[in-house]
Amino acid sequence: MGSDKNDYGFLKEIGLGSSNIGGFLDGKWKASGSSVNSLNPSNNQTIAEVTEATVQDYEEGLRACSEAAKLWMTIPAPKRGEIVRQIGDALRAKLDPLGRLVSLEMGKILPEGIGEVQEIIDMCDYAVGLSRQLSGSIIPSERPDHMMFEVWNPLGIVGVITAFNFPCAVLGWNACIALVCGNCVVWKGAPTTPLITIAVTKLIAEVLERNKLPSAIFTSFCGGAEIGQAIAKDTRIPLVSFTGSTKVGLMVQKTVHERFGKCLLELSGNNAIIVMDDADIKLAVRSILFAAVGTAGQRCTTCRRLYLHESIYQNVVDQLVGLYKQVKIGDPLEKGTLVGPVHTRTSVENFQKGISTIKSQGGKILTGGSVIESEGNFVQPTIVEISADAPIVKEELFGPVLYVLKFQTLEEAFALNNSVPQGLSSSIFTKRPEAIFRWIGPLGSDCGIVNVNIPTNGAEIGGAFGGEKATGGGREAGSDSWKQYMRRSTCTINYGSELPLAQGINFG
Repeated sequence: MGSDKNDYGFLKEIGLGSSNIGGFLDGKWKASGSSVNSLNPSNNQTIAEVTEATVQDYEEGLRACSEAAKLWMTIPAPKRGEIVRQIGDALRAKLDPLGRLVSLEMGKILPEGIGEVQEIIDMCDYAVGLSRQLSGSIIPSERPDHMMFEVWNPLGIVGVITAFNFPCAVLGWNACIALVCGNCVVWKGAPTTPLITIAVTKLIAEVLERNKLPSAIFTSFCGGAEIGQAIAKDTRIPLVSFTGSTKVGLMVQKTVHERFGKCLLELSGNNAIIVMDDADIKLAVRSILFAAVGTAGQRCTTCRRLYLHESIYQNVVDQLVGLYKQVKIGDPLEKGTLVGPVHTRTSVENFQKGISTIKSQGGKILTGGSVIESEGNFVQPTIVEISADAPIVKEELFGPVLYVLKFQTLEEAFALNNSVPQGLSSSIFTKRPEAIFRWIGPLGSDCGIVNVNIPTNGAEIGGAFGGEKATGGGREAGSDSWKQYMRRSTCTINYGSELPLAQGINFG
């Protein structure tokens, strides 16, 4: 199932070897922790070795980063944008080997791996334009000879903690915006994708060095929970962006808020697609397939719940079951593969536990439901018929498992969509304008992403990405997400000789 070929020669193109140092601090590569192996999830063989950073390494890096922040925040925003433009060009020049590394180390298929790196490049391009538009409002003052307006200034340092499923794209959502906003960045990549963390950092470091800027403007660490905890506790980091599970996100949020820091959370998703009786069935089925099995069901925006109008239920289910049986599962680097492995052995075990729970709660497996015997972490994409009242439907099972359920009315479908703790992404397939506008209105979907006639996944960078409820409430990437990375001041200037007070107060 997985490839037995260890053709990792392309890693040299992005500065990686058989042994790598997992900390970039104060312009040098340093890590004094234990050595770990980065594994290929297609066969669980070692790709390369990485030495992880320690809390002591972290402290050294943060001291340098704090000093670099004093310079970086004073550089004009368009000049900071030029640096981010060069970072985008550096990534563009290595698009193919970086994309191959994402596929190799994470397990997603090659088009998705290359697409992920392209997403950072797109974020760089977006941030360059944004660097000339970080504008505040001018507000009419009620007092004569007074001017009132908003000024946006950098926070200083932004901590970014990313997850394995998008090991570099989520960095791009945060770092590109944070950098043009005048902040230094401290990045802790996922422990199981350290090579991606190192490779991306090397490219960014080269750009900073070429421009004779302090390398500590961008600091990164490979390591475990202790590094993440250090970031969460560190009062020198005003904003922490965390991507991961709701359980861990709650702990990060508590720690950051206890020191009155700000948190940007991108947590669990339990996303639904609704297919109405008037939907374009062909379009819906294609969308559902990508939304449910893409990235082996390991996107936060993966479709996990499918609500079908009772009149088209069997037709859609039959088509999906047929397509699932044709999906090519295998080495993500091989052409034609649509589903690669899940990321780790633990992911396989969680899949098995999930299937057992589904059966115990009355779920019926329509297709899939088994682990594929191989050296790698391969499981069958699965469709389950189950009651909406089954407790597991309310949870995020992070794998290619799709629950299918019937509904009768639009109101019922909306209620089912909103019935889970999470609120990330949602989509409806319909041609009726009244259904569309009710769906996006106040009594429609309660999610942060509300789509019509497209999948729940595959968001563009121009919009703000994030969700409500147990998804955390954070917004990253486009729209006005940049405001979270800056400090807003309301400024009032008296350019006259009198002292009129607001609200007409006469004080002596």
